[in-house]
Amino acid sequence: MKRHNDKEYPPLSSEQASVAGIGHHADAQVDARGHRCPMPLLMAKRGLNGLETGQTLHLISTDAGSRRDFEIFAKQSGHELLQAVDVDDEFHFLLRKT
Repeated sequence: MKRHNDKEYPPLSSEQASVAGIGHHADAQVDARGHRCPMPLLMAKRGLNGLETGQTLHLISTDAGSRRDFEIFAKQSGHELLQAVDVDDEFHFLLRKT
């Protein structure tokens, strides 16, 4: 799995991914924890650009506005928001590149 991590947060453990229910299904992961809008969206766009059509991206954010932002982003970009899960003040999104 390809990762884009910030140094200040450890990588998501397999247990945390299991709790979120989405990490182990993703082709790539972007860790946007600690970033505020618009950075999680920009990081997601960059992550999706590196994927082939049909592949999935798991993005983790701590920005409270992320859920709304990613719902709008998916509608406007045409990418699919497959899941949005809140776990312990973190927001996990599974996006499929279209």
